[in-house]
Amino acid sequence: MGLATCENGRVVAQNHYLIRPPSRLFTFTAIHGLGWRDVAAARDFGALWPTLAAHFADVEFLVAHNAPFDRGVLAACQSRYGITAPVPRFECTVRLARQVLGCRPANLPAVCARLDIPLRHHDAGSDATAAARIALAALDAGWCPGAEAAASNTRTRRRRARGGAGGQRPCT
Repeated sequence: MGLATCENGRVVAQNHYLIRPPSRLFTFTAIHGLGWRDVAAARDFGALWPTLAAHFADVEFLVAHNAPFDRGVLAACQSRYGITAPVPRFECTVRLARQVLGCRPANLPAVCARLDIPLRHHDAGSDATAAARIALAALDAGWCPGAEAAASNTRTRRRRARGGAGGQRPCT
């Protein structure tokens, strides 16, 4: 799992964690290049959760490229380990790339190439930093995080964002 933290319009930290799956049989090795040997000594999600929860504690939202997938994986991991803690809302950088930045195609390598964002695709830390920089570009283009929610809630809080844009300026 990769996390990038933004404050005041820039990426200020990056973290990545290997997570040991519940069994030796897991998928997507061909995509991310990780095998059992890479994760055998890593913490499982339940053991890693306190660390992740600390990262999520002061954030208004998370961003991910194809956020519904990441949100689903996070929810499944929480369910598997009996974790019921809330997670900040997700903003999708695929949607931001298309709707705010006009990028098509909107896959991560194409968006990064268009925005001149360095990327080592499927490296968790690099992907997280790229998603954060896409969100920052959307902010610069006028995107207002949570505008949909703010329309029904006149009081919004300014907080840091993890895995995406943070230190956001008030939207007008």
